[in-house]
Amino acid sequence: MFRLWIKIIKDNRLLKDTVIEDTSDKTRTHKIFDGIEEACIYFDLSKPIWLESTISDFKRLSKARFTQDNFIEPIDFDYMELQVLEEDFL
Repeated sequence: MFRLWIKIIKDNRLLKDTVIEDTSDKTRTHKIFDGIEEACIYFDLSKPIWLESTISDFKRLSKARFTQDNFIEPIDFDYMELQVLEEDFL
């Protein structure tokens, strides 16, 4: 099972969060992109843009923060954080 925890943070407080589970046979990358899309629909947000700094943080930590720089539309929170909670290893 693959699980993503996606949180909306403002002023160091958790405003909203959701856990997205994926049991499909898709690649890790597809599961992450599908999870972000599902969370953005749930939070009623536009999809964020992956910047180079976001990609490097995610590769190192399996965690990424999406700030206003990652969104085209204005956001009313400080950042959205994505963290891999659990993933299958073959």
